[in-house]
Amino acid sequence: MSTATHTEHNKPSAGGSAPAPTNSGQGLRPEDLNSDGVLKVLRDDGSLDPATDPGLGSDEVIALYKAMVRTRMLDERLVTLQRQGRIGFHIGSLGEEACILGSTAAMRDKDWIFPCYREFSAMLWRGMPLQRYIDNMFGNANDLVKGRQMPDHYTYREGRFGSVSSPIGTQIVQAAGFAWAAKMKKEDLAVLVYFGDGATSSSDFHNGMNFAGVFKAPVVFLCRNNGWAISVPTERQTASATFAEKGVAYGIPGVRVDGNDLFAVIKATRDATARAARGEGPTIIEALTYRMSGHSTSDDPKAYRPDNTLDPWKQLDPIQRVRRHLVLAHGWKDEQDKQIETETDAELRACVAVAEKTPAPSLESMFEDVFAELPWHLKEQRDELLKGPRAKGHGGH
Repeated sequence: MSTATHTEHNKPSAGGSAPAPTNSGQGLRPEDLNSDGVLKVLRDDGSLDPATDPGLGSDEVIALYKAMVRTRMLDERLVTLQRQGRIGFHIGSLGEEACILGSTAAMRDKDWIFPCYREFSAMLWRGMPLQRYIDNMFGNANDLVKGRQMPDHYTYREGRFGSVSSPIGTQIVQAAGFAWAAKMKKEDLAVLVYFGDGATSSSDFHNGMNFAGVFKAPVVFLCRNNGWAISVPTERQTASATFAEKGVAYGIPGVRVDGNDLFAVIKATRDATARAARGEGPTIIEALTYRMSGHSTSDDPKAYRPDNTLDPWKQLDPIQRVRRHLVLAHGWKDEQDKQIETETDAELRACVAVAEKTPAPSLESMFEDVFAELPWHLKEQRDELLKGPRAKGHGGH
């Protein structure tokens, strides 16, 4: 089984369709983060390795830490809302906050991001108001995609952030094409594209990598190797020793980085972006992290992952690692954490309250955003729809 054969969101994996993993279902081991060649910056005591330190200012570190804590709180609250039946679906990033926020923060403002589906924190970092994201989770009239997608399928053009789509790997070829177009137009920009380890089994991964390698497109390919493609562990996904080495076949250099080390992710992504900006072509980054929750709210990881698997990974929680650095280097206090939590809780409660009171998208909105000028036959269909009967509770009625 490979994730290239199906859409990951369609159904939970608890049915047991995946073969039994060969290493007790670990998918990825904590010791893998200490393998030779894995870039690290943050030490166990919270200090930074001066040889690899990206040199962030204290304000930058604190802002990223706040964003990581906010992301964790959003994940936990959205799961609760889904369990209460108030939203239909959520796909989170529990344990992958450093990997996502670090890489996004390392890109320049003019660069573009093509997401997979766990990167809502990247979109918020790029400036999307939290209210608009929560509107997407409810699919209401203020949802930027007008309720046409399932929750967590968002886009934010103003922040140079592409659209999420369910099929595996499609964003990879889109990113390669977008980057090539920018190169042809002599625009100074790079493209960051996210995908999971499972997407490396898709044809779009190989097509995108080959194309970008041949044409030296300015792409940063970021593989979030979080141990699992739903219920498929990494050792059943590929026979190669690493995912970064897959770049060799396409003439693309590969880098492995501790994905739970915020500073290392920033360092690796900055270097790859600088290389792309110099016209030297793409880089593939394999960020070693771990999915601390299920694949989504439709997934029960207990069906394929032993309960004790998470214990050693909790010691490598990316948020706690950054906090140790803040305590050591900046005298961080518990009161500052409480302030972040209080502010985030109040903000989220307010956004949910507004979203739940906002009506559903209007019926006529389904005819918008397709044609620059609506053709006659669709005008007829729209008018017939608006005049006809409708089911109770739909279309804002």
